[in-house]
Amino acid sequence: MTAVLSTKSNFADPDAAYRLIVETHRGLSDEQSAALDAALVLILANHVGDLGLLREAAALAKRSVVEGQRE
Repeated sequence: MTAVLSTKSNFADPDAAYRLIVETHRGLSDEQSAALDAALVLILANHVGDLGLLREAAALAKRSVVEGQRE
């Protein structure tokens, strides 16, 4: 059975989570930053370990990027 994708914040301090991601990119080149993003996605996808949930999250992320480019 596939879990349900949670799209609400699950962090006690979402601003701290955002700052952590921004700080992790600090000092990296664009190429290194893209590689960091890819590595982080793969690590977290493996942690989730549910292909159905990953499929749903990937579709949601792609939709948000495509729709964001239309604005």
